[in-house]
Amino acid sequence: MNNEIVGIAAGALSCVTFLPQVIKTWKAKTTKDLSFAMFLIATISTALWLTYGLLIHSIAIIGTNIVVLIFTLTMLFLFFKHWKK
Repeated sequence: MNNEIVGIAAGALSCVTFLPQVIKTWKAKTTKDLSFAMFLIATISTALWLTYGLLIHSIAIIGTNIVVLIFTLTMLFLFFKHWKK
């Protein structure tokens, strides 16, 4: 089996992990019970994984981390948008 196929499958599942929280937060318009620190750390981690993927030219790592970075940045945006509501 091609290693990149396994990476793409794992990446697709990683992308989906943040989607339910993004949707729920978007609809609820509150981040009251969420951890800002967790999403900040996830954003930094994802940016580093994306950089690593670019350095080694891995489509699976690059694609996954672009999508996850969009989701984590969206959550950080929602934290600031709904701050103290």
